[in-house]
Amino acid sequence: MEYRYRPNGVCSSELIFNIDENNIVQDLKVIGGCNGNLKGISALIKGMSIDDVIQKLSGILCGYRNTSCPDQISKALVEFKNKNAGIIR
Repeated sequence: MEYRYRPNGVCSSELIFNIDENNIVQDLKVIGGCNGNLKGISALIKGMSIDDVIQKLSGILCGYRNTSCPDQISKALVEFKNKNAGIIR
């Protein structure tokens, strides 16, 4: 299932997830932001459960900001879970 999220307070402008029926991240494309770092994060979370990604990335800050791209990835996955509670496992 494709899921799109518009992050707030960071350089990236859109997160595009592909999440399977078992809540596993199959792919993440990030529009904008620090290209190399976000490609690395995308590669690292591929194959992980959304709960594991949320646990690992939630609360990470970027400089003086009260969030970061990794934190926004976790927020996107929390929103995905909430919107799809009756659909996903």
